[in-house]
Parts: sequence; structure tokens; C-alpha cells
Amino acid sequence: MTGSPAIDAPLLLGMMRLHEEPELHAPARLADWLEARLDEGLAWFDHADIYGGGQGEALFGAALRARPALASRVRVVTKTGIVTPEGDASGALHRDKGIKHYDSSRGYVAAAIDAALARLGVERLDHFLIHRPDPLMEAEATGRALDDAIAAGKLGAAGVSNFLPEQWRRLQGAMHQRLESHQLQLSLAHTAPLFDGCFDALVGDGLTPLAWSPLGGGRVLTGPARPELLAQAEAHGITPAGLALAWLRALPGRPRPVIGSLKAERIRALHADAALELPRPAWFALLEAARGQEVA
Repeated sequence: MTGSPAIDAPLLLGMMRLHEEPELHAPARLADWLEARLDEGLAWFDHADIYGGGQGEALFGAALRARPALASRVRVVTKTGIVTPEGDASGALHRDKGIKHYDSSRGYVAAAIDAALARLGVERLDHFLIHRPDPLMEAEATGRALDDAIAAGKLGAAGVSNFLPEQWRRLQGAMHQRLESHQLQLSLAHTAPLFDGCFDALVGDGLTPLAWSPLGGGRVLTGPARPELLAQAEAHGITPAGLALAWLRALPGRPRPVIGSLKAERIRALHADAALELPRPAWFALLEAARGQEVA
């Protein structure tokens, strides 16, 4: 495979809870699940090295090794840069345990790329993201690690997650390759990026927006927008959750929600419902309900 793969799916399947689903831990069972999702047109899977301490990636890789034909069909996003207390081998000075911190150093990023490739059992990571902005990041060193991995064919593209505009622009300024994607928190329960300039900046810079927690951990469905969601969903004959994803998809750049469910029926419903094209008044009615105020 060559070139930088565009994330052309309407949504991504988040693997953050895969390690918590024993029913999918058997490689053959997970391979069946993956094949079903691929046949439904969902090929993009979102990972991170901290999900289950790497267990999510390892389970995914075991399924691909059990059914090698799937490896060329899946598209993988994964992330690095967060070091959990359990993963901190520094000794943490006087503490009884390690300390959570960020590491975007060249050596750490390069090693994380190789480790993810080994766990996932793929030849290339389609999009590889720096998970959190690191105040100690040396942009030239981090950028070199990403550029080198793309040149070596280990990455299709690089991106960031949870960065502010000047943070990703500093990294981009140190790189030869373009940053291609940005994963940010965005939902009807978290609309701040639409009003603080962050979303406009990422679209303006040509980054593909990936929306994590697109249902706000359930808050979208239980919060102030609930009555309007229920009314519009009933009128359109779709699920309220699917309507909330359609609201996101209406934005410039067509944000790709990263959904956390592993239940086949729910995934199918969200996939279908997110395709709804919302009229402007309906979109703004949901925004008004979520924020509790009319637009100015």
C-alpha cells in the first residue's frame, strides 16, 4: 500500500473497550466480528497503546493472524504519548508507584510505532496520532520520528489528538509530511470547539476531524438536548444516538465520530442513522437545546 489513506468512512469503531469484552477475546470470534463490520462498509478501527495497556491492540492482532485475509481490508488508527503510572519505569522518585505523564520524544515515538505494528500484526499503521499535547515536546525531534516512519512505510499518515491550533502548528512546522487528522472531543454535550476557534482552525488547516466521545459518554442522550433529540428522532424514524451523530456529520469537514460500542446491532443502527442529512433549522434546534440558549 502506498500514499496517505483518507479516512473515508462515516464513522470509526473505537477499540478502547475491546479488552473488557471477553466474548470477543477468542481470535476466531473477533475475526468473525471484524469481517462482519468490514462487510457492512466499516473498515476503520481506532486504537491507542494505553487501551488495556496494549491488550486491545494485541487482541486485534491475534484476530488478524487467525484470519490473515482481513489484514489487507482493515484500516487502523492508533495513538501514543500517554504513559500510565503502571507503564512508568522511571522509578518516580520518592513515589510508591509511577506517575502518569506524556512522552513525545523521538525515541519513545519510534519505539511505540514498532510496538504497535507488532501487536496489531499489520504492515502499516494507516493513521498514527500523538495522543496528547506534551509541554516538553521538542517539535523537531517528534516530527523527525513521524517523518522517518512515513518514509519507511510504517505509517500512512500522522496526526494529533486533543491539540490546540498552535500546538499542532508547531509540530507541523517541524515536519516534511503533512499532519492529516486531528481527534478531538466533540458532541452535542461538548460544543466548545465550535465557538473557541479550534474546530475552524483544524478544518482550515486541512485536518480530518475525528470526534471522540461523540455521545458524551451518554450525556448527549440524558442532558438538556434529550427532548429535542427524541422528538426529531421519532419524526425521522431513527435512533436519538444516530441523530446526534448525524448532527456532527453535518459540520464542515464531515467529522468522523469514533463510537465505542462493540454491539453489532447498535453499530448497524448508528451507521445507518448517521447518514441523515439534517436541515439547518433542525441542526440549530438541537444546538439550542444542548446549549440552553438561542444563537445570538
